[in-house]
Amino acid sequence: MPPVPPPIAWSDWQALPGDWSPSPAVLAETLDGGQAFCWWSDASGVWTGRWAEHVVQLRHTGRQLAWRTLAGAAAAAGPALARYLGLDLDWAALTDRLPWRTDAHLAACLGEYPGLRILRQPLGETLLGYLCSATKQIVQIKQMLALLAAHHGAPLGGTGPPPPAAGGDAALPCRQLPGWSELAAIPEAELRRCQLGFRARFIRETALFLAARPDWLETTGRLPYPEAKARLLELPGVGEKVADCVLLFGAGRLEAFPVDVWILKALARRYGLAEWKPAQVAQFGRAHFGPLAGLAQQYLFSWERRHGHR
Repeated sequence: MPPVPPPIAWSDWQALPGDWSPSPAVLAETLDGGQAFCWWSDASGVWTGRWAEHVVQLRHTGRQLAWRTLAGAAAAAGPALARYLGLDLDWAALTDRLPWRTDAHLAACLGEYPGLRILRQPLGETLLGYLCSATKQIVQIKQMLALLAAHHGAPLGGTGPPPPAAGGDAALPCRQLPGWSELAAIPEAELRRCQLGFRARFIRETALFLAARPDWLETTGRLPYPEAKARLLELPGVGEKVADCVLLFGAGRLEAFPVDVWILKALARRYGLAEWKPAQVAQFGRAHFGPLAGLAQQYLFSWERRHGHR
C-alpha cells in the first residue's frame, strides 16, 4: 500500500477583514457557482480553495467569515485572499448602481443573493478553466482541473481535499495548477488522460502560443475591454463566451457580459429576447445593464440556475 501522507498543517483561524458576511447559500454561489472551479466544501460547511500558490479554507463563525491557510503561509495568503475576494471594493455600492429600480427581475435576483460578488482570479488559471468548460458542467470542469493539478502541478506542501475525480476518501498531495509554460511541455496524449477530451488540443495549442509569447497574457489583461477581448479571440478554443468569462472573472472587467445557455434562457424568458443570437443578447446586456453588466450577469445566471424551470 502507498504511504499515507501526513495530515495538513493549518494556521490558526482568524476573522476575515471587512464586513462581507454572506449567507451560506451566497458564499456557495460565489465560490462554486460557475466563476471558479477550485473550491470544495465538506460536511461541516468548511470551504477549501486553491489558486496560484495559495490554499485557503473559509468557514462561518456566527455571522462572520473566518479563514486559515497552510501553516507558515498566512503572511502571503492573507493579502492574496483579500484581493481574491475583492475585499477592497464596495460591492454594495456597485450593486446599487445596477438598474434594479427600473428592472423588476434584476431586483428579484439581487434580493435572492445579497452580497454576491465577482472573484478576482489569476488570469492564466481563469483561461485554463474556461478552455475546459466547453459542453461541461461545473463539477466536470473541477475534475479536469483537479487532475491537471494532481498530475502536473507543483507541490504546495501538506495534503489537500480529494477532488471528486479522485474517488475514495484518500487525500491527494496538494498541488497548484500547472502554468502555461508547464502545459506547453505536456504532450496532448498526457493532457487527455486528465479527462480533457477534445479540449486537450485547444489547451496544448494555447500553451504553445503563450509559451512563445511570455508577456502576451499579462499585456492582454491590461488592455481596454474591446482590445483585450479581440486578442483573446485569437487563441484556439476561445469564443465570445469564453473570452468574456476570462475577462470578467480573471481580469475584473465588469463590463464583460458572458452569454451562455442560462443567460440565453434568462433574457428570453424575463426580457422577451427569444430567438436572439448570443452576440445580440450580449450587446443588449451591456447596453441595458451598463458598465457593470458583468455583475448583473452573475445575479441573472445564479437566479436562472435555481429557478429556470419556472
